[in-house]
Amino acid sequence: MIFKTKLLTAASFIGGLAIAATPAYAEGTSAGAQVTNTVTLNYKVDTVQQNAVTATNTFTVDRKVNLTVTEEGTTTTSVAPGVTNAVTTFTVTNNSNAPLDFALAASQLAGGTAAHGGTDNFDVTNVRIFADTNNNGTFDSGTDQVITYLDEIAADASRRIFVVADVPNTRVNGDVAGVRLTATAREAGAANTQGAAITQTTGANTNGVDTVFADTNANGNTARDGAHFAGDDYTVSAATLTVTKASRVISDPVNNTTNPKMIPGAIVEYCIVVANGAGAATATDIAISDILPAQTAYQTSYGIKTNGTMTGSTCNEGAGSGTFANGTVSGTIANVAAGEARNLLFRVTVN
Repeated sequence: MIFKTKLLTAASFIGGLAIAATPAYAEGTSAGAQVTNTVTLNYKVDTVQQNAVTATNTFTVDRKVNLTVTEEGTTTTSVAPGVTNAVTTFTVTNNSNAPLDFALAASQLAGGTAAHGGTDNFDVTNVRIFADTNNNGTFDSGTDQVITYLDEIAADASRRIFVVADVPNTRVNGDVAGVRLTATAREAGAANTQGAAITQTTGANTNGVDTVFADTNANGNTARDGAHFAGDDYTVSAATLTVTKASRVISDPVNNTTNPKMIPGAIVEYCIVVANGAGAATATDIAISDILPAQTAYQTSYGIKTNGTMTGSTCNEGAGSGTFANGTVSGTIANVAAGEARNLLFRVTVN
């Protein structure tokens, strides 16, 4: 499937960072090599052996330009809203029979289907391309270098590339941003300089080194255009928290605990419930702050109970404790997993 893309930018360059530096020469004889073959003719005249006659032919091996870009791993990159330096990882391989430079470009899907079946519905920001400078397979900010091309990549050699981006903090659970890394073959010119664009030789074979594009149309690519891309995506894993606050009367000074009413002097219990949606990410370090109404007074004797569970709509007391200062009830809940709910309880007296 072909996607409309929006081109993004990066800076700098780097070369000579191999994933597997030992060449296997899988793509055959090197371009420019001279292949010489000599035929020998032996014969006799009247049973007398004559001097051998020979003929020699030499041809030049042409250049096959082929490359692949592959996503490392097969799963989407799970990210939280607002995260910076979220990483997708690719491998660029020179399948040609000659050294090449590769121009690199990172782009985003402008709609359509992302790499792992989700619908692309937002763009990441601050997109950059990095080389795995220390070749450890992990993105290291401050060590790995920003690049726009790969320099002097030998035949059969590969490089690991990171596409790194930031996720807007407004994204919600399940949002997907598709990204793509495209490599385009360039001439292997001077070191630390991106080579010129490559053109395919037209017409009949020449005596020099001709060029043939051999890249395929796998994974939605265009065959024989001297370029190749692969996609990956970021899927937002966010908590979907809701908070509710309920109150119930515990006792009043007239009825005590028998059918009490919320009259002045009554003790009222507040239950603050924090719930997380099914399939959401676990929410952590949840801080609750509640300013008491002026018509109530905080019940010091009961205190503040945190991390309570729920039985239906009933609030069960938790073992944690909160604080009260300057008319404000505060408490924390360590975490609320997907599909779960936790509460904070405290009591007041109606003035």
